[in-house]
Amino acid sequence: MKTARLALLLLAIGTAPVAQAAGNIACDISYNLSGWSLFYKTASGNGTIRCENGSTIPVTIKVRGGGLTVGKSKIVNGKGSFTGAYTVNDLLGTYAAVGAHAGAVRSSGAQVMTKGDISLALAGTGEGWDLGVDGTAFTIERR
Repeated sequence: MKTARLALLLLAIGTAPVAQAAGNIACDISYNLSGWSLFYKTASGNGTIRCENGSTIPVTIKVRGGGLTVGKSKIVNGKGSFTGAYTVNDLLGTYAAVGAHAGAVRSSGAQVMTKGDISLALAGTGEGWDLGVDGTAFTIERR
């Protein structure tokens, strides 16, 4: 009887699912974005997330916010890098940012935003003009 219990226990341990420790994945985003602001800030665009593990996700981007801001801008071939994610699905959702900005005709900018433990650093060159200080929600969704 004891031998049978021991055999069942060893069988159960051997067939139990094993938890795997996952590490952070390295992912980048390339995107195009255009929008305007007059106290209320809005922009939208498309992008692609690519990860070192081979995952690729086409995404839509929505930016909504407000503050003391005015302008119109367009970013083409913007780039970004994610840190702190364990799966590709961790990258989707809404990131928060607060920033000050000023630019005319052609301007460059960089911004870091967070969603919990995940950070997104963006850099891009754009056309248009803008001036202000704002709080922004930057939402990334599957296309």
